Amino acid sequence: MSNTSDRRARGASARGPVKPFVVLAVVAALAATLFAATRGGAGGGNTAAPIRDADLVIPVAEVTEAARFYPVEIEGTTLEVIAVEAADGTIRTAFNTCQVCYDSGRGYYKQDGGALVCQNCGNRFLPDQVELQSGGCNPVPIFPENKTVSDESITISEEFLGEARVIFSNWKTAY
Repeated sequence: MSNTSDRRARGASARGPVKPFVVLAVVAALAATLFAATRGGAGGGNTAAPIRDADLVIPVAEVTEAARFYPVEIEGTTLEVIAVEAADGTIRTAFNTCQVCYDSGRGYYKQDGGALVCQNCGNRFLPDQVELQSGGCNPVPIFPENKTVSDESITISEEFLGEARVIFSNWKTAY
């Protein structure tokens, strides 16, 4: 057996044995990438493929101060709901579209640090402001009377989601 085939037989590369810290670094990098992908990166993210023509059920356990964006498709229109934990521990919900900028196609929010930022006008909102402010340039609130909240989940009915389709008719389409 040659030196090369002898090393390969023992699990070493032609450049020498693989160092344990290199393997550990690669595993850590892969784990971090997987975590960021499943959590949507630093700006929160979608939890799954859009829910289609059904109630949206948000597990309370997955809502944190990093905004989560939940896609829903109702009768062919894609909508998105934001869920985020405010400083007082309450969970706030809103549609991911701006009350003023929704018709621009860019009236939606991304998280930048601790704030949600409208992609059309640049206005910034803290999680504590979500769901409490109505009117003006801010995320369209989903008030308590429009959802059912339990210790385990927040449910937003298909019927209520369907009523919001009009504000998503040009969502993320015109730039």
